[in-house]
Amino acid sequence: MTLPKSKNSLPVRKPSASASGGAKAKASSRKGRPRSLYTPAEVHEIFRRFSVQRPEPKGELDYVNPFTLLIAVVLSAQATDAGVNKATKALFSVADTPQKMLALGEAKVGDYIRTIGLWRNKAKNVIALSKALIDDHAGKVPEDRDELVELPGVGRKTANVVLNVAFGQHTMAVDTHIFRIGNRIGLAPGKTPEQVEQGLLKVIPAEYMRHAHHWLILHGRYVCKARKPDCPVCVIADICKSKEKTTDVSAPLVPIAPLKEAFPAEV
Repeated sequence: MTLPKSKNSLPVRKPSASASGGAKAKASSRKGRPRSLYTPAEVHEIFRRFSVQRPEPKGELDYVNPFTLLIAVVLSAQATDAGVNKATKALFSVADTPQKMLALGEAKVGDYIRTIGLWRNKAKNVIALSKALIDDHAGKVPEDRDELVELPGVGRKTANVVLNVAFGQHTMAVDTHIFRIGNRIGLAPGKTPEQVEQGLLKVIPAEYMRHAHHWLILHGRYVCKARKPDCPVCVIADICKSKEKTTDVSAPLVPIAPLKEAFPAEV
């Protein structure tokens, strides 16, 4: 016997094809999001070894204060650190503050950095950046990413370098070396530098974040090189999950002589 329907009862609606498709898409998006190939314990061990190898890693750009660091990083785009250092040695000796740089003027700044790629545009940015610091920040380099990226010639990577190196913030500046390592070894895969950045911030233990940026850059520059990784000298070869690696035997874990002291610790 069929019971009569209540006047207050509502028909049960089945999920529409579009709704179910949307749910599947979201689930698929979550599943398709790249994740680190390493367990937390493996990531901890990777950076523990980096910390033993280079207890106090240094960058290779010369600077004397947060302002000159900011200028050096801006100038380093599409240029080598050595080339930038050669040009800024004389520049920073006469202009190590926004006020002095602005007084120097675009033409003279250009004369100092003429050996650096894109020097004309960079000279223009250096003067505009210096003026913005004076006008908007009382001549001080801001300790906030949003404020930094508003400055002429300053992008997210540059801002992250300054925040990390000059102010000790736990940021990750993803350059070509770090982007390559994040994807090559599967530490933090991503299609964009920002995806790799977020992946690294998620997996690297807080105790190692202060120097993680430098450890990864130096590892990419001297060991996990672009054309061919030098696996026999790699201290994480046994942990590494890269398909390109040539050995499962890690190199001896010994401290490496630090880079030359290219700048005083005046930050």
